[in-house]
Amino acid sequence: MLLYRESAQFISSNPKKGSLLTRVFDAQKQKKLRSDPKHVYALVSSTLKYRPFIVELIKKSHLLTVERKAKIPEPVAILLVHDLLFSKSGRIQSRQHAWKDAVIRNKTRLHAELTKLRLKNHVKSLDELIEEDETPVRWFRANTIKTTQDKVLKEFGHLERVYSIDDVKKGTIYHDDYIPNLFGVNPREKITSTDAYLKGRIIIQDRASCFPAFILDPVPGVDKVIDACAAPGNKTTHLASILRNIPNSIIAFERDSVRVKTLKKMCDKAGGSACISIQHGDFTDTNPDDYPDVTAMLVDPSCSGSGIFGRAFEENDTAVDGKDSKENNPYTEERLEKLSNFQFAIVKHAMMFPNLKKLVYSTCSIYPQEDERVAIRLLEDADLKKRGWKFCKRENVIPKWPRRGRVEEFSSLPDPELCAGACVRSLPKVDGGIGFFAAAFERSEGGEEEDDDDDQDEQDEWTGFDD
Repeated sequence: MLLYRESAQFISSNPKKGSLLTRVFDAQKQKKLRSDPKHVYALVSSTLKYRPFIVELIKKSHLLTVERKAKIPEPVAILLVHDLLFSKSGRIQSRQHAWKDAVIRNKTRLHAELTKLRLKNHVKSLDELIEEDETPVRWFRANTIKTTQDKVLKEFGHLERVYSIDDVKKGTIYHDDYIPNLFGVNPREKITSTDAYLKGRIIIQDRASCFPAFILDPVPGVDKVIDACAAPGNKTTHLASILRNIPNSIIAFERDSVRVKTLKKMCDKAGGSACISIQHGDFTDTNPDDYPDVTAMLVDPSCSGSGIFGRAFEENDTAVDGKDSKENNPYTEERLEKLSNFQFAIVKHAMMFPNLKKLVYSTCSIYPQEDERVAIRLLEDADLKKRGWKFCKRENVIPKWPRRGRVEEFSSLPDPELCAGACVRSLPKVDGGIGFFAAAFERSEGGEEEDDDDDQDEQDEWTGFDD
């Protein structure tokens, strides 16, 4: 019963301290867990997907009422019912215990309520119950380190080709119009069991998550790239593909030891280990002058995660366009201010690298505090103005992608439309995947070499773009 007791804290606690994965492994580091953290994470993450239905089943079956003497804590009951009704094994992973016995005694009643739940929701399988919380399209990228898009299309030749994400359904495949080598299928397709996935020829990655590396567009054999916040490694391996896997082209930073292992595993599977040098450490501790050969950078720091709709019960995320969908949303103005200050600090540090020419900043957030407002702070920073940092032009930032930065957020700048054009964003589900934001910056030649008077003149006349 220890697994369920320890997992219960992640069912009932207020998730202000980050994602479920972070909270579980932080608890392990603080020696608050004796159970395997991987088992805790797997149990809780699956339970949270079904939580509203489990709560309804417990209520309708009167489990906690009829078994009042057992005194089962509700979070524990939720976990036990999950394993009994929603896990593949269909059994509670515990030796004999009063709580387990109480749930088993009500198995027939719980199954009866589950049948009613299926009928009410017009579904045949349990997975269909959570379909509304899933991505409308499952995106995967052809890993050109190991394959080509033509070979991928051939491997998935049993799927009918469609030409719009609106037409993606079971048995179809869509070749994306915006990101090369990217494909979309129905979430019910068994992608993870294919040889292509298991051997690393394809990498599951949301379309919006592919924006940063594609926008950065480093030149193979010319650019040296830093991925400042690299784990789990999807964007890092995407960069490796763009750079044609040329050895020692990428430096990938990750400060968390557990996530470093995930990053290394991802790079090995993708075949990009020779191209990617993994640095276990905090990127903000680096001395920019130690990296004179770095010319391009991707910075995707910690954020609210408010665009990842699949975290509805672990992150209390929001609806589209930043409007709260839950009264208990933990991302208050104070919390968002702390996040945006951190994001500004890490990107500013990145922009101080002496020969950096281009940088893409991104988040999986839908809040302007973490998105456009961070970009504005960077452009208005005196140190960065001296160094010549400006927005890239829309023509170099996925120009055909329709959803740009929020124009109203740039109203204080000389040309809000042009500023918004340097940014791309996606809305959760509406654009076929997660909510996301990316802004592209480039550095003018010789910006740091001008004298103080010229610097002041440049600040007075700054428009946010090169002429």
